[in-house]
Amino acid sequence: MTLKAAVIVFPGSNCDRDVKVALEASSGTAPAMVWHGDGTLPDCDLIVLPGGFSYGDYLRSGAMASTSPVMRAVVAAAKRGTRLLAICNGFQIATEAGLLPGVLMPNASLKFVCKDVLLRVESNDSPFTGNYTTGDVVRMPIAHRDGNYFAADSELDALEDNNLVAFRYCDGDGALSPDANPNGSARNIAGIFNQGRTVLGMMPHPERLADARLGGEHGKAMFDGLLAALA
Repeated sequence: MTLKAAVIVFPGSNCDRDVKVALEASSGTAPAMVWHGDGTLPDCDLIVLPGGFSYGDYLRSGAMASTSPVMRAVVAAAKRGTRLLAICNGFQIATEAGLLPGVLMPNASLKFVCKDVLLRVESNDSPFTGNYTTGDVVRMPIAHRDGNYFAADSELDALEDNNLVAFRYCDGDGALSPDANPNGSARNIAGIFNQGRTVLGMMPHPERLADARLGGEHGKAMFDGLLAALA
């Protein structure tokens, strides 16, 4: 099976190569690495907006990158139904581009947080999470200063009502608490889908836990699942 993927590279991206390695390990095919200044995308089944610090996080994290030339093609493709995985800074970019509701604000601690966290899988009804079981507790790293997810109560209620929360920060038993929330995100939200579940935005980094030699494969399950669903 072949998965045609494209990874968007912005000035300041630092996880684009990690995603490339994870995608190639799962699919056997290297993704296209698309520079932010390009106006077109190759034919692809999956687009990834990787983590990093696009444009140095000036103005607001993801705000400048959301207006890059390639984003017109990315938004158009996402609206046509091409799957889009937006990780960390990519999540910030996706919200700034209007592909997902809400915003990512500075962490409640006002500090950069870099550590492994536990996530509860809230829905496996998507190509991104189909390789998990709803209720699973998985481990993935985070590395961000602006990961505090915020949305109006009406938007949060709509996410809940439509089962569009993908992951929540939790403890080892899957319980939600302020202590298990590393950044202050509303309702412990770590990742969300768009209405059609064709876009996933998440702050944790699955690509950083996609090789047993690097400490685990909870992230690899996502890339393997994408291959099975999209190839």
